This record gives sequence, C-alpha cells and structure tokens, in this order.
Amino acid sequence: MSGGFHHRHLLGVEGLTATDVLHLLDTAEAFFAVSRRPVRKVPTLRGKTVINLFYEASTRTRTSFELAGKRLSADVVNMSVAASSVKKGETLYDTCKTLEAMQPDVVVMRHGASGAPHFIASRLRCAVINAGDGMHEHPTQALLDAFTIRRAKGRLDGLTVAICGDVAHSRVARSDALLLRLFGCTVRVVAPRTLLPDGIESTGVEVYDRLEPALDGADVVMVLRIQRERLEGALLPSLREYARTFGLGPRQLAWAKPDAIVMHPGPMNRGVEIDTTVADGPKSVVLDQVEAGVAVRMAALYLLAGERRGEGDGVHEPASEG
Repeated sequence: MSGGFHHRHLLGVEGLTATDVLHLLDTAEAFFAVSRRPVRKVPTLRGKTVINLFYEASTRTRTSFELAGKRLSADVVNMSVAASSVKKGETLYDTCKTLEAMQPDVVVMRHGASGAPHFIASRLRCAVINAGDGMHEHPTQALLDAFTIRRAKGRLDGLTVAICGDVAHSRVARSDALLLRLFGCTVRVVAPRTLLPDGIESTGVEVYDRLEPALDGADVVMVLRIQRERLEGALLPSLREYARTFGLGPRQLAWAKPDAIVMHPGPMNRGVEIDTTVADGPKSVVLDQVEAGVAVRMAALYLLAGERRGEGDGVHEPASEG
C-alpha cells in the first residue's frame, strides 16, 4: 500500500481525500482475509485499549467495533451509558476527562448530538472514531459501503448510485454521498419531498421525488431505513403509502442495470422500504456489508492506534495468533 493515513481521528468523510479512502480500504482488504481464517485474531493491537462509548442504541455498529478490537487483540471496554454517570447528570466534558484518566488509545463514540465526537476529540489525547453523530455523519458505514461496492463492482470510479429513502434524517446518506463523489460517482437521492433536506442540491447530488427515474440505469441501489423513531411529525401519510410509492420491490429494481447491487445499512423494515424478495435476492449485498464492517473497523483502529505510532505489525500479512 502506498501513502498513509495521516489523520489523528476519524470524525467524518468530510476532510478525507480519495487517497485516504483507498489506503483505508486497501488496509481493510488484508483484515478481511484475517476474518475468514480458522483463527480470526492477530496481535496487532495487543496492549492497546479501545473504549466503545455509545449514547445511542446500536447492535450492528457496536458489535462490529467490539469484534474488530478483539480480533486485533486490543482490550475493549463497552461503556453502557444507560447505566453510567451520564444518567446522573455528568456533562460530556466531565465524561471526557474521566475517559482520559483511563489512558485509552481509541475512543469510539456514537451520540445523538451532531458534533459530539468532534467535541471530545478536541479534549482527548487519544484517537476518536465517530460511530455516528446525530444527523451529521457515519464515516465507517460509508467506508464499509465503499468496500462492499468495490468488491462487488471491481471499482468505485464513475458509478451511478441511487440512495433511496429517509435522506433528511440519514447520516449514512450524507457520508456515502461525500465519499462516492470523491470518486466521480453520480449520486442520486430519492425520497418524498418531506424527507429531503433543504438545499441538498447544493451538495452536487441529483435529487428525485419519484423512484423509477432515480433507479434508471443505476449500478448501485442503496435503500435507507425509514426511521420510525424520528417520524413523529406527520412527514409521511402512512408507512403503507410510503411502501407503495417508494418501497423497493422487483418491479422497481428492474429499472436499474441488470448487474446492479442492492444495499441497506440495517436494520431493515421489510415490507416498508424494501421487499423481502429483494432483500434476500441475488442482487442483495446486505450481509456482505455486515462482514465488511468488521474488516473496515479493524483497519480504522489499526491506522489510528497502531500504524500511526509505528507499533503495527505489518498489515500486508497479519500473523495469526493461535
């Protein structure tokens, strides 16, 4: 791998270059192979400490980071915010100072407030990885999506990608669009007008309010979860109406290219934004995304806690530990 990853933190796709992304994806390729070995562990981050600090519920992302850290032989601590001092009124600043006293090497943070990981990154000596902040960004999701697309299509450059669903509330859509445009992709977003953020056209994406034209000729169809917990304000007439007009079924998917792939960040609302026959069909790479997530997060932890301090053990051929 040429070049390097010269960032202290991973707070968003914004600020990364195409070279940064490729370096991380190439690193992830090596760790992807590790995850398919009989012994899925390397000593790369032995002696390092990773703290997972999740203020929002998450199964996939938290478990993925936990597995990633453990497969790198790091000591991984999962902080349960529901049972922590935060519930007793502790400020984010005081939480930062408490964490710093524990001498972690990486803090992985998910928070409902946009900018919260940036806040702690400015106050901690260790590396910080944003695992999703408010409606802002989710960089490792975008990276694992890019990893999955590159493995499925053989490239990232110049693809047409349709992102369908609740764009207004989706940090995944924002991060994916930022990353894909680094590689000259045509990014289309499609949703009811009530689920499109104001001024989204200024970001360089193509905007649609009908599904079929957005899917026409697409190489990749990325379906977003309808976030029921965020839709209390009558932004949709009903979930049934949404499924009828914006749900992805076989008839709608036929508008995309014959070799198009279908993605979803999970968890899926089957029968709402995606039909079961599509979710489980031959074009679906949803489970590939899940597998890719561990490898990409291993790469992120390695590049921030191992390689940048000169303590990694050669990621081209990670040694098994058995």
